[in-house]
Amino acid sequence: MRHIKYLSIFVIAVMFSFTACLSDLDVEPIDPNEATATNVFKNELAYKRALARIYATYAISSQEGNGGSPDIQGIDVNFGNYLRQYWGLQQLPTDEAIMAWDDATIKNFHWHTWAPNDVFISAMYSRIFYVVTLANEFVRVSESAKGSASASFRPQLELYQAEARFLRAFSYWHAIDMFGNVPFVTEDDKPGSYFPKRITRKDLFAYVVKELEDIEDKLAAPKTNEYARVDRVSAWMLLAKLYLNAKVYIDEDKNTEAITYLKKVIEEGNYSFDTDYKRMFSANNHTSPEIIFPIAFDGLNTQQYGGMTFLLNASRGSNMPSNGVGDWGGIRGIKELVAKFGISESDFTELDPAFTARADKRAYFWFNPKNWTWEVENVGTFTHGIGVNKFTNFTSDGSVDPNNHPTFASTDFPMFRLSDAYLMYAEAVVRGGQGGSRATALGYINQIRDRAFGNTSNRITDGQMTLDFILDERARELYWEAHRRTDLIRFGKFTGGAYLWTWKGKEQPGKATESWRDLYPIPSSDLDANPNLKQNDGYTN
Repeated sequence: MRHIKYLSIFVIAVMFSFTACLSDLDVEPIDPNEATATNVFKNELAYKRALARIYATYAISSQEGNGGSPDIQGIDVNFGNYLRQYWGLQQLPTDEAIMAWDDATIKNFHWHTWAPNDVFISAMYSRIFYVVTLANEFVRVSESAKGSASASFRPQLELYQAEARFLRAFSYWHAIDMFGNVPFVTEDDKPGSYFPKRITRKDLFAYVVKELEDIEDKLAAPKTNEYARVDRVSAWMLLAKLYLNAKVYIDEDKNTEAITYLKKVIEEGNYSFDTDYKRMFSANNHTSPEIIFPIAFDGLNTQQYGGMTFLLNASRGSNMPSNGVGDWGGIRGIKELVAKFGISESDFTELDPAFTARADKRAYFWFNPKNWTWEVENVGTFTHGIGVNKFTNFTSDGSVDPNNHPTFASTDFPMFRLSDAYLMYAEAVVRGGQGGSRATALGYINQIRDRAFGNTSNRITDGQMTLDFILDERARELYWEAHRRTDLIRFGKFTGGAYLWTWKGKEQPGKATESWRDLYPIPSSDLDANPNLKQNDGYTN
């Protein structure tokens, strides 16, 4: 099942000492009087519950459903959610999203004016290392238990350990991508008082690649695991992402390596292209054959205001149609995103504000000329810009999900999916990677476009399959799926003046921003606390 339930357990972490909420995909709560630091791993079910807690930390932020006992301090528990912060740091600084709210420094992201003391950057950084510490403890404890585990349980324990190592690698990838040179701890760094050492971006890249290569065959075979648990296809996909971005991360081209793993994902992974684009962003997206690695949510059992609850509620406001939850009126798109679809202001009318006649059916936008303004003249006004209704808390046929709640989301977040792999393959081929085929790459792109348009009339030719086209097609296919910042950096268009969008650089027409903002700063609080760390270039405390 995809539904997450809660239980409590005490865990000793490497960098922190904390009480953590654990969850299983379908378990009953542990008796809190029995779950202690000394006996929690004394039965086999407890290992699965502990592993589930690592998964759950991407979706929930605290030990209690009402937001009590938050995992990290210094930020509201709902703002401090992993997926909420990851989405914000990946989307808000780009041409795909802009925020109306005045919460703390949230507008600084679209403006490219963030600083080392930013509370949202600190929350993301803390979230990454919270996962790392949970995973480290799980790996350490499970490793010591292998010798005494029963013969029947040992293979399951090894599988759980491989999944924990994947999740640690996954969060360390976020550290590589967003922060570069960071503190580094593994299961070999036992709990105690010390300053974690600093690892360079290049060395962390090598570590994560080695980890993924080591666990590749230890993870479950494709599609043999429970829903929302990773299998080896997730490892292949993450390796492909590391290699595709290697020029940014370690200044080396690794497109050939990217193609090697993308072929595994596509040809051997048993995941298939979903003919229903809308289903992947609806409350029944757990039935999509395309989603490789989701972050799972459930309206009755994951009731906090982060993750998909944030994304669904904050993207709806004014007179937009219901998406099954509330209308907070915060995030929306801007004209540069909509233009990627060949759509302009005049295409929307008061009678058809969703522009249902659009040729590209991926364009889930809302603009009513009666009470919306195309140009974002005031960043703080939600109706300045274009509404985005890509995600919904209804099922893909418009019905109500069985676990529907009027505020909390049941729609899962598609972290990895097959169409992304298709586009990554095409990009790696165009960038000169070996082992791939331009004809195959073109076929993948046209398969995506056939689904988007409902026919074959919008296919492209080999000559049109350029890097610029692929970047734009990634925007059309993957907008609001937390890829855009990384994509723009890889294409050299995130900072600088090569590509401008509304309010980039805190000027309405957009202006060039500093190249060092391709990395976020190490938070001032951690820099002050750990003398082994150094601030990223360009930032001053």
